[in-house]
Amino acid sequence: MSALLHAAALLALPSHAFQKDQAEQPYKGLPSGEQLDWGKVLDSRYGAERAPAPVQDPAAGRQPPAQETAPPGRKSATPEADSATSAATPAATPPAAPPAGPARIAGALATVWVERSGAAGEEERIPVTFGQVFAPGAVERGVRLEGRLADGAAVPLQVDAKARHRDGSLRHAVVSALLPAPQARQLALGLVKAKPDSKAAAADDKATPAALLRAGLDATVRATVEGKAYTASLEQLLKRGQAEAWLDGPVAREWHVAAPLAGPDGKAHPHLAARFAVRWYPGVRKARVDVTVENNWAFEPDPQNFTYDAEITVGGEKVVSKAALEHYHHARWRTLAWWGGAAPAVHLRHDTRQLIDSFALPNYDRSVQVDERALAKLVEQWRGPSSEPMGVGLAMRAMGTTGGRPDIGLQPGWAAMYLLGMDPRAKMLTLGTADLAGSWSMHYRDRRTGLPVSLLDYPNMTTVGSASDARNRETGKSEMFPPCASKEACRTPNKHDISHQPNFAYLPYLVTGDHYYLEELQFWAMYDVFASNPGYRERRKGLLKPEQVRGQAWGLRTLAEAAYITPDGHPLKSHFLEILDSNLEWYNAEYPRNPAANKLGIIANGYAIGYRKKTAAAPWMDDFFTSAVGRAAELGFDKARPLLKWKAKFPVARMIGEGSCWVTGAMYALVVRDSPTAPFYDTIAQVFQASHEPEVRPLPCASAEMAAALKLRPGEMSGYSSSVAGFPSNMQPALAYAADALGEEGRKAWQQFMARSVKPNYGTGPQFAIVPR
Repeated sequence: MSALLHAAALLALPSHAFQKDQAEQPYKGLPSGEQLDWGKVLDSRYGAERAPAPVQDPAAGRQPPAQETAPPGRKSATPEADSATSAATPAATPPAAPPAGPARIAGALATVWVERSGAAGEEERIPVTFGQVFAPGAVERGVRLEGRLADGAAVPLQVDAKARHRDGSLRHAVVSALLPAPQARQLALGLVKAKPDSKAAAADDKATPAALLRAGLDATVRATVEGKAYTASLEQLLKRGQAEAWLDGPVAREWHVAAPLAGPDGKAHPHLAARFAVRWYPGVRKARVDVTVENNWAFEPDPQNFTYDAEITVGGEKVVSKAALEHYHHARWRTLAWWGGAAPAVHLRHDTRQLIDSFALPNYDRSVQVDERALAKLVEQWRGPSSEPMGVGLAMRAMGTTGGRPDIGLQPGWAAMYLLGMDPRAKMLTLGTADLAGSWSMHYRDRRTGLPVSLLDYPNMTTVGSASDARNRETGKSEMFPPCASKEACRTPNKHDISHQPNFAYLPYLVTGDHYYLEELQFWAMYDVFASNPGYRERRKGLLKPEQVRGQAWGLRTLAEAAYITPDGHPLKSHFLEILDSNLEWYNAEYPRNPAANKLGIIANGYAIGYRKKTAAAPWMDDFFTSAVGRAAELGFDKARPLLKWKAKFPVARMIGEGSCWVTGAMYALVVRDSPTAPFYDTIAQVFQASHEPEVRPLPCASAEMAAALKLRPGEMSGYSSSVAGFPSNMQPALAYAADALGEEGRKAWQQFMARSVKPNYGTGPQFAIVPR
């Protein structure tokens, strides 16, 4: 099955789903707390009876402009689409009230809606599995959840707890249920605290791998390389009795097995391997078979691309058949199939407000209505090689490419569309592009552990530098990854980097609980901290400081989310927590706790002052970092809070600082010192004077004269204010987090920002549509 067919099949799948309750043995690690009591913060801000906002539906709007930020040393160019939009954009008006969404279940901690994506079938019960996140304190340890329908009927739930908050309450779980087939278009399922006398779902002791095999399930991966067939059999792997459980309960059981592909002589292929995840619903005798083919071993000699004829069969039926598939080195691809019947033709719609109010996701503006034409245009792009194995979906194939970039931000534009609208097409695009995140050559799996390779196990490993840079001082051995068999053998059009890295897998894992997405998040987070010189990153600390400021931003975002959502019982949980703690500790020592740190609140390391002959910084790039710190703080990492307060000074000063002017607060580069060896300025007024031409400096802020001099309309900010990817849009998340962090001063800066006359239509691309809590 091609990724295109796979993505289309997602429209007919339920939202997706490691040992029984990994959270029952929470990691006891770093002395600093991992979580804040955000439950109290929510109550103080919204009140005890805060009502959720309705789920958004798509609404018509304008086409999205295409513009991101220009690279260092180059002026940003106004794209044609942005110029046309800017000329036609009227003064902003308050957004219309969003349309009423589907009704929630009264008293539910969360509601999900099961929607038929086809005609009603003959099934009496529909199997569903999805990921669910909760705010701190919402589901106390020991509390059992059950489902409730609109008519009050109870539905037994299987809740596989994955991660818990510091207070022991449930953070993230994978929820499974057998629901009555919806006769109407939609069925609402509320997650409520079970009554003491309610009954849990009855266990099926016969739901074992052996029983599944006796029922006839098998799946085979075959890769024919240069005329030689290499295979892996799910049946043979399950018979070995080494399956690991990911879901374990009365409704759904999921087992994971993996092995190298083996030739006719039984000899394992040195690089190619298969991984199977089988989710069995004994109550309806259906199974979902999740197959991943990998070329990922971290330290295997001579890594290279392999071209083979790929074939996957499930239950004797061929689900993938692709000739001459070129599988790039350190990459992987995935497909899904169902056995025992067709995939359930349903779409699961999560509660946007509940997801955001859990603090697990940024506070995207829920008044934004997703633009139907913009979403349809993205769907049109989802076709051909880009959506097949080794394609990259909607992401930029060469990540360092400049220009219009919906994949840049705390979430990509398509993922923010999915979050705000819960449209099945946006879900298809979000999950499908996350599947294809495996296509980049940065996936390194440790044969010893079977997990993504960890910096704490190999503190000197790297993809850059020389073998001597990667020498382990204790063992005397180099931990450099083996070089490719040849340059040609590892050639790939998929060029990854840290500075333009999308957030592929966090949201997909959050809402599905699929192990594939968890590992995708972990692969990228580990890549972010080992893809630098071991000495510069201080080896096992994995410091992000050597990267460009935007690379530090997106690396910190990914690392914080991996530390937050990785299951508590997972071996890499403590690794991510330690590396994140090391980074936050370094930033706090370098900036908030450093008396010699600059007073502007700018990041000065990592090639930050690389503009105007090394006298100027890029505020948009600095804003990316501020928003990433705000992201870590709202996830509850205590050490991010002082750093956020220090960083928040810079975007706030650009809005309301004395001697500055908000109109140019988001300009491309700001001069912050007189020369490369001079000290940084002390005030934002000095920055303003040094950054503007003599004819602009004396003009009253936001005056008609200033607007004319800058070729702007009255009340318009410079930097492509009408573009969803313009510099003011880049600034918005930083200001939103600053408004929460700095109190009255932050709120004033936010009010000034929102008073500008020209704003983007975020319905066409809401990746920066974040507002204060």
